[in-house]
Amino acid sequence: MTSKKLEHLKRILTDMKSVLVAYSGGIDSTFLVKIASDVLGPSKVLAVTGSSETYTAEEAESAAIIAQSLGAKQRVIETNELENELFVQNPPDRCYHCKMELFTQLWNIAREQNLAFVVDGANADDLRDFRPGLKASEELAVRHPLQEAELTKEEIRLLARESGLPNWNKPSMPCLSSRFPYGHTIEPAKLRQVEESERFLQSLGFFECRVRHHGDIARIEVPQKNFAEIISNPLCQKITAKLKSLGFAYITVDLQGFRSGSMNEVLAKEIING
Repeated sequence: MTSKKLEHLKRILTDMKSVLVAYSGGIDSTFLVKIASDVLGPSKVLAVTGSSETYTAEEAESAAIIAQSLGAKQRVIETNELENELFVQNPPDRCYHCKMELFTQLWNIAREQNLAFVVDGANADDLRDFRPGLKASEELAVRHPLQEAELTKEEIRLLARESGLPNWNKPSMPCLSSRFPYGHTIEPAKLRQVEESERFLQSLGFFECRVRHHGDIARIEVPQKNFAEIISNPLCQKITAKLKSLGFAYITVDLQGFRSGSMNEVLAKEIING
């Protein structure tokens, strides 16, 4: 089944002739750049990465290294979502406003470079979550080849591993704005708190983690298998001291464990379902 989906993906990309890929360096967009380059040739593929204060320095560096290893052309552009009050106020459709700016810039580049389509790494699993950014892509005619081929995240990781991609098992890393409850403003200082907190946890070996920013409270999410380790002393005291030094007053561990999109759990079903 997975091999048939891969062939379907290749046919989709072949029909497109040339593409600009919204490239974050995550496994989905990396895999898409890889397959598009294989099918169309590197000259017909441009990977464009949006850089802003919501995107960590480590992610930007990793994206550049991987693109170079693939022999892909990459361009980095600046996005200014923190200048948009509709984004900063952090409503449930925050991602819509970010993607509208990003995709508008990408289309300008695509036309300038005579590339036929703008595509992104949305996959089949994204249809089961609250993804307001997909509305922006629909309005601006951005295609989702992985989704069109019905490829799930698990299938993409499997195919990426078979293709030898170095980041096939890299944890998902959505933008730092996803760490804030809806209605809590997105500010540069708060973004740095989250970035530094997660960087510290990762340095301790908790590679799959989130630090959710609830004002004075840092809500740490790690897989439940890591609970005993993270609450044991002296590690617990070390983490508490570090996060307090970054400005948090209270440090908590979420008993439900790590899960993507946990901020969406408070949204009413009618909002999620549109």
